[in-house]
Amino acid sequence: MRRFDPTRSLLAGMDTSVLQTRLNDLQRIYLDLSSGQKGESFSYTQGDGGKAVTYSKANLADLQQAIMLLQAQLGIVCKPRRAIGVRF
Repeated sequence: MRRFDPTRSLLAGMDTSVLQTRLNDLQRIYLDLSSGQKGESFSYTQGDGGKAVTYSKANLADLQQAIMLLQAQLGIVCKPRRAIGVRF
């Protein structure tokens, strides 16, 4: 199993302050959605009036993956979590 390499990540080269801001936003959204504080979906605008992003309870797993990738890039965790495989 390979260790996470921040120099080869999709986020390589991004400013750490931008990454930290995004991580804080995504963690807040995750907590709001998973606790039911924001209903079924939550939207916010990235950047200066740029792209609007909507998250819903249906894609909490995608939100978790994005959070873990940011954490790995920032060195908070050593590697993002692998996808869970289900076997019968």
